[in-house]
Amino acid sequence: MHTWPVHDAKARFSELLETSLSEGPQVVTKHGKAAAVLVPIRQWDALQTAGKRALKQVLLDTTAATGIVVPARGNLKLRRV
Repeated sequence: MHTWPVHDAKARFSELLETSLSEGPQVVTKHGKAAAVLVPIRQWDALQTAGKRALKQVLLDTTAATGIVVPARGNLKLRRV
């Protein structure tokens, strides 16, 4: 991934875009720190669809790492209401 200072990215946007399409994501920096990434649309679409799952899939997923420890229920007696 190539890094572009924001002033170069603005001045040479067409080149930045072509490089993104041919070589992949390009990082734009502001004051020396990463600020944004220019990503080809096909990669963006793949990222958008990869992260979305239906609620039913999430709820039925037994391998989901939630970090929540659920203790065994045991033989508790219910109280009368």
